Amino acid sequence: MDKKYLEFEKPLETIEKEIERLLHQKKSHFVDTQKEIVELQQKAVEKTREIFAGLSPIQKVHLARHPNRPHTADYIEALFTDFVELHGDRIVADDSAIIAGIAKFRGRPVAVVGQQKGRDTKENLERKFGMAHPEGYRKALRVMKLAEKFLFPVVTFIDTPGANPDMQAEERGQALFIAANLMEMAMLQTPIVCIVIGEGGSGGALGIGVGDRILIQEYAVYSVISPEGCASILWKNQQAVADAAKALKLTAEELYALKVVDGVIPEPAGGAHRNREGATALVGDALARYIEELRALPVQDLIDARHQKYRSIGFFTEKEPESHA
Repeated sequence: MDKKYLEFEKPLETIEKEIERLLHQKKSHFVDTQKEIVELQQKAVEKTREIFAGLSPIQKVHLARHPNRPHTADYIEALFTDFVELHGDRIVADDSAIIAGIAKFRGRPVAVVGQQKGRDTKENLERKFGMAHPEGYRKALRVMKLAEKFLFPVVTFIDTPGANPDMQAEERGQALFIAANLMEMAMLQTPIVCIVIGEGGSGGALGIGVGDRILIQEYAVYSVISPEGCASILWKNQQAVADAAKALKLTAEELYALKVVDGVIPEPAGGAHRNREGATALVGDALARYIEELRALPVQDLIDARHQKYRSIGFFTEKEPESHA
């Protein structure tokens, strides 16, 4: 896969291309460039640490959307065995924006559901940029209900800009079926672990995002609206996108502080897109820990705790009434 660099990663591109040049020189022309390579590798480590120590919210949004970032299919391939993908909602069609099926995770059966983006324009068109239609949410629910029948834990991978907003989706009841998933997942009698692995956008993310544990990767984002949409509505100015990203409190650190998510999964230095193997290992370890924790709970305790979890998210204050004495 070709490396792609975001604007703030450009200093790393320069260093890494020079390392590649020296490696090629060493291999092809038998020139001893080892000392220079080691120095540049150390420089790359230091520069990575420097860049990623001071990322702004909008830069984290760009990282969450990075084209080289691992997607649902990558996590399924790396973490699960014996995966059997199930297709179709038994009413309308199959929706390729959502992958769903049964697999084994470290030897035990689980159900896996996740939104899938593409790597290039062609695949994104096929996958609808990870934006599901109603049939995608019905397919997801079909697999989750199957998991409930056999008491398999459910794992969902969230990575979508939002639900598909086209006319066909609206005609087929997009909001209705997202709402149905929220209700059904709230009552599902088996453990649910949801992981935001990229962009968790609006109701499209929530359609597979109700669970006992909501986790988010370090450079993923989770928000009621995109920064671009927020800037357009509130400021009516796309120049305000960075301000919108800051105001939305959409980063993993902020979401954890607000108790919207239950845990933050660290990413390798420089982000998941720079070390996919390391990123999948960290996700796998977190998933194993939370599944084991939830398996130990009786079903009714699980559901009661799930309900209480969502009732306790958020807070408000009431202004004292003014005295007219």
